[in-house]
Amino acid sequence: MGTLKERLTEDMRSAMKARDEVVTGTLRMALAAVGVAEVAGKAKRELNDEEVLAVLAKEAKKRREAEVAFADAGRAEQAAKERAEEEVLARYLPKQLTDDEIAQLVSETLAAGGFSGMGSMGPAMKAVQAAVAGRAEGGKVSAEVRRQLAA
Repeated sequence: MGTLKERLTEDMRSAMKARDEVVTGTLRMALAAVGVAEVAGKAKRELNDEEVLAVLAKEAKKRREAEVAFADAGRAEQAAKERAEEEVLARYLPKQLTDDEIAQLVSETLAAGGFSGMGSMGPAMKAVQAAVAGRAEGGKVSAEVRRQLAA
């Protein structure tokens, strides 16, 4: 199959034919977010697969945060809807790293780059984020880098 955007469109069409409202609505929203990202800036451009993945990761994070907010407010039905949407988006994202895998990757990257002390947090984060490549949330990665640099 072609690009990730084409796959999203095809899957949305299939979901529409199957009358799957959750998948249809979620993919429609994801494609709209991709469209907004394409027209952001000075000129409209086609996003590559990595950029589409970044948009999908951002949308999935929004769903996770909304789920927590709705659950904390006692709105279980709305929280379940957000969880279902996040699960649909997760199908298109790379498998997320576990906490142990993140710790291992951070320690290898810090050792390879010779980073030590909190003064090297910025360059260390840049190197680690390149190694992680969207397979973990930035907050988790940042916390682990901070923990290992402080040790």
